[in-house]
Amino acid sequence: MATISAPTRLLFFTHSTKRFFCPFKPPSPPFPSLPLQCARRTTCTLQQPRRNVVEILEERGLVESVTSDALRGASCTPLKVYCGFDPTAESLHLGNLLGLIVLSWFRRCGHHAVALIGGATARVGDPSGKSLERPELDAESLERNTMGISNTIEQILGRAQNPNLVGPDSSVVILNNYDWWKEFSLLDFLKKVGRFARVGSMMAKESVRKRLESEQGMSYTEFTYQLLQGYDFLHLFQNEGVSVQIGGSDQWGNITAGTELIRKILQVEGAYGLTFPLLLKSDGTKFGKSEDGAIWLSPRFLSPYKFFQYFFSVSDADVIRFLKILTFLDIEDIVALEGEMGKPGYVPNTAQRRLAEEVTLFVHGEDGLAEALKATEALRPGAETKLDWKTIEGIAEDVPSCSLAYDKVLNLSLVDLSVSSGLFDSKSAARRLLKQGGLYLNNSRVDSESKRIEAADIVDGKVLLLSAGKKNKVLVRIA
Repeated sequence: MATISAPTRLLFFTHSTKRFFCPFKPPSPPFPSLPLQCARRTTCTLQQPRRNVVEILEERGLVESVTSDALRGASCTPLKVYCGFDPTAESLHLGNLLGLIVLSWFRRCGHHAVALIGGATARVGDPSGKSLERPELDAESLERNTMGISNTIEQILGRAQNPNLVGPDSSVVILNNYDWWKEFSLLDFLKKVGRFARVGSMMAKESVRKRLESEQGMSYTEFTYQLLQGYDFLHLFQNEGVSVQIGGSDQWGNITAGTELIRKILQVEGAYGLTFPLLLKSDGTKFGKSEDGAIWLSPRFLSPYKFFQYFFSVSDADVIRFLKILTFLDIEDIVALEGEMGKPGYVPNTAQRRLAEEVTLFVHGEDGLAEALKATEALRPGAETKLDWKTIEGIAEDVPSCSLAYDKVLNLSLVDLSVSSGLFDSKSAARRLLKQGGLYLNNSRVDSESKRIEAADIVDGKVLLLSAGKKNKVLVRIA
């Protein structure tokens, strides 16, 4: 029998712990009416016209469903909105990016954002969109993952402070649902939550129905997940004044479980849910996976350079839609850019570069974008930028590499080095691309098949960079 009880060891945060970017005073629940204070760049106040956040999100293709059209009217005054993130890994990934973007849009429109870390729910595992039960995580992994994604959220949303409405009440709050679930016993859960849940409606949820129809079925632990997330919404509604929950379209069942519990237990209205579409390419496949795996948001797991390159390689069929949903550019600017794409003289990948710049700036900040742009320019075959060891080392983790002894490299023909380094499978392939003008040494095109490596070619006496065309590169470290 599954139980919900408190482990003997306290993890993550104490019950009263919250993480802010600036001082925050919790409002009186459930519906705060807070003045927004201005500091830093004070360019508007609440008295000025406010754009309706739901309309903005719809215009940009960021609304899949809403639980009630009353949210449009409710969003004319400041609301508190939350999005949940289960700590199943040390970093958030591209699939989580839309949640951060939608939270940011709410903040830009004068609302207050809460990020909820699922320190408790991650122990159960969300069955939504999964064909198999998630592997169980140990306490140490959960604590490490919680700290990792909390830091990522702080960095991203901390940089994305509303430029118009800032001050203590505009800060992003990070909470952990383990703080309230750790004191729950199974009897408490059945009494406070279970008695208000109807099995029929729980089984009708798409995430449950699909799993029940599968060969693997569903465990009771997973079956209760929607009630855990539903109670999270109730707790935040009652204790933090949060009235809106957002999530991907696969979270619809979990979100409505929360609005239903609020109506039944508290017997009040005013709780809303909004879902956004999953991040898909125009061909229907998931956007956010590369040949190397997930596209992580933390620079510890994926460099800003490689993150930038992923968006720079987006197809023309997807780039305009992604500019609308993944950036904060004005729609008029995006439409103008779309018009330029069909005109003579349009420079290929201009739209992709703008997309990569905007998303990298949001996720990695100005320093991360500068790092990505510097590496992109320096590593572009034919670029006039002089390579140095520091620049090359900055992308070393993102490029295949090998180590060769100095005396083995000096005076070696470039064709032989291209094969021994793994850039080509054969000398004939290397010669063929060289004749076509596609073989580069330290970004300089090599036209002579007789080219041999000289001491001056070795960048700072430490590395060589070989390129086959624009994308295939190998870093040769000199041992």
